[in-house]
Amino acid sequence: MITTSNKTPAYLLLFMGLLFMGSAVAVEEHAHEMEAITTEPMQDHDPAMHQHEKGADYNEKAALALSQAAMGQTVGDYDFLDGSGKQITLESMRGKPVLISLIYTSCYHICPTVTTNLEKIVEIARDALGDDSFSVLTIGFDTPNDTPDRMRLFAKQRNIDINNWHFVSASAATMKDLAQDLGFSYFSTGKGFDHMIQATLIDAEGKIYRQIYGMAPEPPALVEPLKEILYGKQVAATPIEGWINNIKLFCTVYDPATGRYHFDYSLFIALGVGLLLLGGTAWFIVSAWRKSPAPGSVK
Repeated sequence: MITTSNKTPAYLLLFMGLLFMGSAVAVEEHAHEMEAITTEPMQDHDPAMHQHEKGADYNEKAALALSQAAMGQTVGDYDFLDGSGKQITLESMRGKPVLISLIYTSCYHICPTVTTNLEKIVEIARDALGDDSFSVLTIGFDTPNDTPDRMRLFAKQRNIDINNWHFVSASAATMKDLAQDLGFSYFSTGKGFDHMIQATLIDAEGKIYRQIYGMAPEPPALVEPLKEILYGKQVAATPIEGWINNIKLFCTVYDPATGRYHFDYSLFIALGVGLLLLGGTAWFIVSAWRKSPAPGSVK
């Protein structure tokens, strides 16, 4: 009697293929889910501007186009003064992401509200990614009036005292060039300024990575691009560090119910179980193959 084991390995190989595809689909679905969460706030929040009488020079569509055109551009090195009169440069902040928000201190409602809402998602991002993972720079663009003292008072009135968050003033020449680099539009009106409500995220090399719009962006609008910069773009020093960064990138997930991020062990565990099953199946196939009679042998 002649025996063969050709059918058994075929079924097992089919099982392995299905298991592998299932794991891949799970990871892909998770990635698409994160992409949807990240992009949705960008679509839901129209680029808002101050609710003053619109200045004749302000065009909302042109302002948005200018803002989007700045994506990928390198921001120059500029000097600022913080609330204590200390000089701060963008060059000194290179090496980690920087979130730049432009406001004017005499704004009575919109700019304070935007800054307060920005603080909320900054705190969520710091909790998820680390206190020292990125810096924030709030700059007064009304240069004659947004002095270091006014910027310090603006932060104090908002009760914002966070490490690596600087409220700074700039010269008129600096502000003009910086606004051009950032794609930021603003025009004086009789009651204040018409301007884009945007925060600009710069990567560790100083390039504009994301524009964040609206008065109250959702946490993923900031945290997801920060994750990409910190865990996806930066070159890891060692293969192990790269592996850890990939885990952080996919397993640090947003929970809409709580409005915060957490480390999702379920995806990591599912992948681990999948690898164990694949390893066990491979071992079983090899063992069965070794024990099976050679083709043409008679038992």
